[in-house]
Amino acid sequence: MKSEHNSRSPRKVQDNLTIALFLAPAFALFLVFLVYPIFRSLYYSLFNWNGLGPAVDFVGLDNFRQIVTDKIFLTAVGNGILIVVLSLAIQLPFSLALSIMVGRDLPGRAFFRTIFFMPYVLSEVITAIIWMGLFSPDSSQGLINALLILIPGVQPQTFLSDPNQVMACVFVVLTWKYFGLHMLLYMAGLQSIPREIEEAALIDGANTWQMIRNITIPLLSGTIRTTIYLSVLGSLTQFNLVWIMTKGGPVNASEVMATYMYRFGFVRFQLGYGSAVALVMLLICLAFSIAYLRLARQPDYLGGM
Repeated sequence: MKSEHNSRSPRKVQDNLTIALFLAPAFALFLVFLVYPIFRSLYYSLFNWNGLGPAVDFVGLDNFRQIVTDKIFLTAVGNGILIVVLSLAIQLPFSLALSIMVGRDLPGRAFFRTIFFMPYVLSEVITAIIWMGLFSPDSSQGLINALLILIPGVQPQTFLSDPNQVMACVFVVLTWKYFGLHMLLYMAGLQSIPREIEEAALIDGANTWQMIRNITIPLLSGTIRTTIYLSVLGSLTQFNLVWIMTKGGPVNASEVMATYMYRFGFVRFQLGYGSAVALVMLLICLAFSIAYLRLARQPDYLGGM
């Protein structure tokens, strides 16, 4: 027994060394591009620094105090929460309904899958430019206003220039861009549900709605939790579409945390303050991730977990 144990020890050490060698490049990239920037941001957040030369104007926690008392930042947080709520209440149910429709026996389902997923393939820059044209207040250029003026008594709308409409427009674009991704995830989950379960439910007299509510959705619980997690984090860190379409305007009505950080860090060159904003965003996303993963820990009926 002792000789056998001794013979296994070198092999185990060799295996561990091989694993470490394969993990070393990824771990090095993780340290250089994630851990190191976080600690550098923490360092610069304690200074009033414009990004030029060394950081010498130490201000301590003043940057963080300014963040939590700035009404514009609070507006940005509120807009992020609004996008999260609308995504969970509208975008994800819409994606789930479409995935159920096109994932089974709908005629031409392959065509609809392609059409619905195409917006996600487009880059966010192209998506923003397309929708800026659609929302154009000039009825000769903006398709939406060109259709609205055909209705008697309806005037052209200044969608992206109206503080009361801009967030609704942003959410429409976000939904159009990302519902295809969630639909694809739901469809992948649907493929893993055994047809025998659904057929047994139909034989027992269950109608379509009862089968969806009592079988399909519970068996998709793992996929649904994943899409909720991705949707919330994506909503809280959204930047490209908002910045290209509105730059956080008008009068900060569409400001989100990422555009707020970019404005101070790279437009006004207040990189110390921008670093503090980035850390606040990190803490918010990290707090949500930890809380959600703890609260959403439920058995996966299909995975046996």
